[in-house]
Amino acid sequence: SLVVSLRFQKKKLKFIRGVISSSCLLPLSLSFSLSLVASDIHTETVQAALAKHKEEKMALPMPTKRRSTYVQSPVMNCTPPGSSSVGADLEALDTPSLLQPPSLQSPDSWINHSVQGSSTSSSASSTLSHGEGKPQPQPSQPQLCVKLRLCVSGQGECVYVCVTVFVGPLTPHPPGVPVNSRVSTKIQQLLNTLKRPKRPPLSEFFMDDQEEIVEVPQPDPNTPRPEGRPIIPVKGEPLGVVTNWPPALQAALVRWGATQGKSPALTALDITGKPLYTLTYGKLWSRSVKLAYTLLNKLGPKNEQVLKPGDRVALVYPNSDPGMFLVAFYGCLLAEVIPVPIEVPLSRKDAGSSQVGFLLGSCSVSLALTSEICLKGLPKMPTGEILQFKGWPRLKWVVTDSKYLTKPGKDWQPHIPTANTDPAYIEYKASKEGTVMGVAVSKVAMLTHCQALTQACNYCEGETLVNVLDFKKDMGLWHGVLTSVMNRIHTISVPYAVMKACPLSWVQRVHIHKARVALVKCRDLHWAMMAHREQRDTSLESLHMLIVADGANPWSVSSCDAFLNVFQIHGLKPEVICPCATSPEAMTVAIRRPGVPGTPLPARAILSMGGLSHGVIRVNAEDKNSALTVQDVGHVMPGALMCIVKPEGPPQLCKTDEIGEIVVNSRAGGNMYYGLPGVTKNTFEVQTHNHSIPPYVLQHILHLGNLIFVVGKNEGLLMVSGRRHNADDLVATALAVEPVKTVYRGRIAVFSVTVFYDERIVVVAEQRPDASEEDSFQWMSRVLQAIDSIHQVGLYSLALVPANTLPKTHLGGIHIFETKQNFLDGNLHPCNILMCPHTCVTNLPKPRQKQPVGVGPASIMVGNLVAGKRIAQAAGRDLGMIEDQDLVRKHQFLSEALQWRAQTDPDHCLYVLLNAKGLVVSTATCVQLHKRAEKIAAALTEKGSVNTGNNVVLLYPPGIDLIASFYGCLYAGCVPVTVRPPHPQNLAATLPTVRMIIDVSKAACILTTQNLMRILRSKEAAATVNIKTWPTIIDTDDLPRRRPPMIYKPPTAEMIAYLDFSVSTTGMLTGVKISHAAVSALCRSIKLQCELYSSRQIAICLDPYCGLGFVLWCLASVYSGHQSILIPPLELESCLPLWLSTLSQYRIRDTFCSYSVMELCTKGIGTQTEILKARGLNLSCVRSCVVIAEERPRLALTMSFSKLFKDLGLSPRAVSTAFGSRVNLAICMQVLNHQVVCVFQGTTGPDTSTVYVDMKSLRHDRVRLVERGAPQSLPLMESGKILPGVRVIIVNPETRGPLGDSHLGEIWINSPHSASGYYAIYGEESLQADHFNTKLSFGDPTTLWARTGYLGFVKRTELLDAAGDRHDALFVVGSLDETLELRGLRYHPIDIETSVSRAHRSIAESAVFTWTNLLVVVAELSGSEQDALDLVPLVTNVVLEEHHLIVGVVVIVDPGVIPINSRGEKQRMHLRDSFLADQLDPIYVAYNM
Repeated sequence: SLVVSLRFQKKKLKFIRGVISSSCLLPLSLSFSLSLVASDIHTETVQAALAKHKEEKMALPMPTKRRSTYVQSPVMNCTPPGSSSVGADLEALDTPSLLQPPSLQSPDSWINHSVQGSSTSSSASSTLSHGEGKPQPQPSQPQLCVKLRLCVSGQGECVYVCVTVFVGPLTPHPPGVPVNSRVSTKIQQLLNTLKRPKRPPLSEFFMDDQEEIVEVPQPDPNTPRPEGRPIIPVKGEPLGVVTNWPPALQAALVRWGATQGKSPALTALDITGKPLYTLTYGKLWSRSVKLAYTLLNKLGPKNEQVLKPGDRVALVYPNSDPGMFLVAFYGCLLAEVIPVPIEVPLSRKDAGSSQVGFLLGSCSVSLALTSEICLKGLPKMPTGEILQFKGWPRLKWVVTDSKYLTKPGKDWQPHIPTANTDPAYIEYKASKEGTVMGVAVSKVAMLTHCQALTQACNYCEGETLVNVLDFKKDMGLWHGVLTSVMNRIHTISVPYAVMKACPLSWVQRVHIHKARVALVKCRDLHWAMMAHREQRDTSLESLHMLIVADGANPWSVSSCDAFLNVFQIHGLKPEVICPCATSPEAMTVAIRRPGVPGTPLPARAILSMGGLSHGVIRVNAEDKNSALTVQDVGHVMPGALMCIVKPEGPPQLCKTDEIGEIVVNSRAGGNMYYGLPGVTKNTFEVQTHNHSIPPYVLQHILHLGNLIFVVGKNEGLLMVSGRRHNADDLVATALAVEPVKTVYRGRIAVFSVTVFYDERIVVVAEQRPDASEEDSFQWMSRVLQAIDSIHQVGLYSLALVPANTLPKTHLGGIHIFETKQNFLDGNLHPCNILMCPHTCVTNLPKPRQKQPVGVGPASIMVGNLVAGKRIAQAAGRDLGMIEDQDLVRKHQFLSEALQWRAQTDPDHCLYVLLNAKGLVVSTATCVQLHKRAEKIAAALTEKGSVNTGNNVVLLYPPGIDLIASFYGCLYAGCVPVTVRPPHPQNLAATLPTVRMIIDVSKAACILTTQNLMRILRSKEAAATVNIKTWPTIIDTDDLPRRRPPMIYKPPTAEMIAYLDFSVSTTGMLTGVKISHAAVSALCRSIKLQCELYSSRQIAICLDPYCGLGFVLWCLASVYSGHQSILIPPLELESCLPLWLSTLSQYRIRDTFCSYSVMELCTKGIGTQTEILKARGLNLSCVRSCVVIAEERPRLALTMSFSKLFKDLGLSPRAVSTAFGSRVNLAICMQVLNHQVVCVFQGTTGPDTSTVYVDMKSLRHDRVRLVERGAPQSLPLMESGKILPGVRVIIVNPETRGPLGDSHLGEIWINSPHSASGYYAIYGEESLQADHFNTKLSFGDPTTLWARTGYLGFVKRTELLDAAGDRHDALFVVGSLDETLELRGLRYHPIDIETSVSRAHRSIAESAVFTWTNLLVVVAELSGSEQDALDLVPLVTNVVLEEHHLIVGVVVIVDPGVIPINSRGEKQRMHLRDSFLADQLDPIYVAYNM
């Protein structure tokens, strides 16, 4: 039996607020608990838990922070917290008098604020930054590719940077990254930390082939379950019938006003704690009558009635003016209008202001009563009108000072009916979700509640009450305004401001006025106890009841005990301390009656916290660390019936050892949430499911004396993984961990957020201005450990914000809902944060186990056929032979095509180069280009001494010189290699890259300009590379007019025409060999696809150094004869509209650009379309705008570009994409022309080349098409129409067998213009064969295919091409090399990055990579550095929610840090290497636990 095991022990009590209904049962706050622990967690308990963790010696990696990020608020601005929130009750926590209170060093002290000199106070954080990682042996790797690092200059233009040469696959520690670097050491510490087992241990998961199923924890057979018998309702004593009780509360005022007019009703204090004025019952009556008369008769023009009985009126009075409030409240009651007391609004941005507006709106309030002083202090607009507060209805403000009131005639008397069920007043209540609702209290409930309080507290006529509470609501209103008037009590009101100035003022008032009752909170007990030395001659002997209004917090028991210890010598009797339980709905639920002197105090129960978290009562006599001591809050109120029901599901009665929600049946309670009938029904009209109840259970309850124990409240309930925890208990534990060093005035908020199908606990505390980084991080680490040990629950996030910055309630407490909203919106601005998703997220789907590849080709083929799936393949139209065979023969080599054009059409202009002003810098006709090429060929032969087949590096800025040098090399029989020139302002970073490519390509000679030659031989260059070992450098600016002895003609078209070097997004520098045959085939394919001929004009805004950009810039015009207008992308940085104005000026139909160019225009001039339109810019001429890329189409960017420039005439169908890869530079290209028009079922329809696929299926290497707007859907755009001569097949990269339609696999290509192979240093034939000459394992074993290394799928659409066949669309999903293998699933970085960039407005760009199985997210911060730490939880949340991944490290950096290449692609591996080498200079690095 519980009662047998009751013991004394000093721990903290907590209760849960209740809810009542008249004439029905309704849920109240949890009795015995909607939550875990109502306890005083002893500091010793916390220290024991921390000592246990210290033995494990787990070093947590301390975050890396740039100093400027750490911004503290000025201490002078800090205002003390108030009383209406947990964490706000330690006002004087950092005052000198508190640091060494000799009387408080016992275990019974008020939370003992900190442990002075504790040996366990130093955590392992001092070693965090100095751990040594052990070097790992690095096996030798074939030198196949070259590792390269890039950085960004300006706006997206890529510049090559430092060069860590690395060949072969990545090893755990890439060369160039010291293994004991600071970042790597911290990651190693993080990995060590994550090796600890999670709590609870992961059990078996559900697995489904189609979906990722979140783990559903199996019921633990050892979970404690209720075993008692069903409880039966408990009745309070009968409500006595007293003959002189008034028929209505107003009648009591009439009586005292007439018979006891000079008797004091209220005394208000000034800021120094001295009496300011006393309001007698006579004045209260007369002023209330004047106000009632004025409200009913004098507000409208010509005395028209504005208010009628039953209307709602807001009362807006400051806490320092109780007299005006008392008059206004009773004036409303006499006028029979319904008062709605609210707080005084201070600004438009008050915490919770819009929710108060919701309350006023739901109550249809249009009139507000206030005092003249308060009205003057309200914020106003420049016109002098009262500011329209956010979310508030428009109000008429009425001043109720006496001079503005009209005295009624002698024949006018207020109507005072007998108390009925009409609403008397509305009290506001904030829900857990932050909504403010109005609890309507009827006239009869108000009167009955006053009668019940009078009987329970044994109030006597004429006695004195000291009230420290807010008189507008709750206990302050019920005792200090209502019950006091009914009993002619003299109330001394002590405002909050007086308490701040003179904490002992309420004790002095009790002493001076010989008060019998005091109404306080734990905060007031604590303040008085701290200041009691200032005055010795106080006496509390007169106190009959010391009512403690907030028995619901973890420190209330300690506060009461400590206060008693201090003031017992001043006459305070132990039996007068009376904790109580209240709620706005039920009003007073239970209150401890004052005891008889000499009788023993009620016993306390020591309960198991683990049992409480599972909702059952278990006595705990063994493990003190997990025990909770609870004390009673007295008996049920007179005339009430109470029972305990299960908090979840339909309201069923609990068992005797089960914790549930208190429901009360009483006439003295709220009636409804005004204006909210739906919510009202669930709260005020609860019907319990009846059970047959054995009679002896009633005897058992009576044996307990009908005492009520409360262990938590609904607002603080945190349901985590099916277990109940209480926010107040977690606050108490956090406060026991050395708060004096770190936490500002004990201000801590605890709440939960829903992330990934469960509640996650967040702790936010204000940090002292003088707290060091080490102290703060140490405190956070120790709080994690203490809560984990004591409460058996993991924290999701722990944040420290600068002092005095959390949103406040009107009395200075922490506004929990606003704090939570700021956390979720990224507006919290913490100065320290620690995320622990690895610790507390235990419901992730099971990691996928890949099936062994053992399925034979036959079964796959049959399976495809049986399933009705055709093989996923597609082809462009037949390349065919051009009609003029002579033309084909002349075009067999590009050098011959140029000679032929120079002879047949010498003056035809092939190239026009523009500068930033849009002016023509230079042009090249066919003959000019031919002659220029001849001069360069002659120079190569004479100056360069090159032989046929030698490689020659072309080092030029984008322009016509580059083109001429390319053809000069072909004329001389050399193999050209185009290289981006070094950046003159950043030689140290960019020149080594140039040197590396020159060395890797074994170049015999360098062709360049005079300027660049000077740079290559300068002192600055000599400081970076060895300039003495450059190959021969030839300046081609002023060459003599010479012709080569002969123009070289290759003996076979399979010989190499040029080398194409490029850096992949995975950081590999790869050079591929392009043969003459491939060049001709590619140019012919582009000519057919784009319908290029001599009279055509195209505009190119691309980098001309590799891939399709180089082909379009240098090769296509010579082959097809069209004119190319060249716009170097670098010029756009100084003139953003250059490209678009060129299209308009030259009436260009087809243009080619990169994503970086498109992004530059979208961000730079997307908002200036009206200005551009006014300048005459018109894009209606543009038929095709093709984005050249080697990646998945960026649908969001292309769509925003189309929408932004639609006003300039750009057709929404004009923008399309092209796709190429290393093995084949051009696979797809969509160019609209008059021959190929997509017709949907015979009618021209919208572009349908976008599909939506399920992201979860993609992770499993499957494609599942879904509808637009489906959850977890990913839009994919077709990558362009497949070029003529190209065949595409989708292949399983592991089995190398073909896949069916709409299946995800690797894209393989068969095409005459595929590259011949890699230009490898040590000619790795196996790799070349694998990538360039691969055969299917079955199906068509003879065809040779090239592997692109990209994942994609083919889908047959309903569209018809020109030949009438159904169109096969190719969708590129992403690069295989880029994908992240995490938890057995395949993730594409761009998908995670899209989610991250969407998480907060300040994230300009993001990139992700993995390191030792940890996901690292790098986010560029575009806002203030103060926002940096806000991004950490948002990034962690969004990746967890949308991708089911836990982020290991979050790195916040400056804009432009993420390296981007010339094609606009992120260089993630270079970023990774810079991060690991600690070269990023990050704003903040967070290591998630």
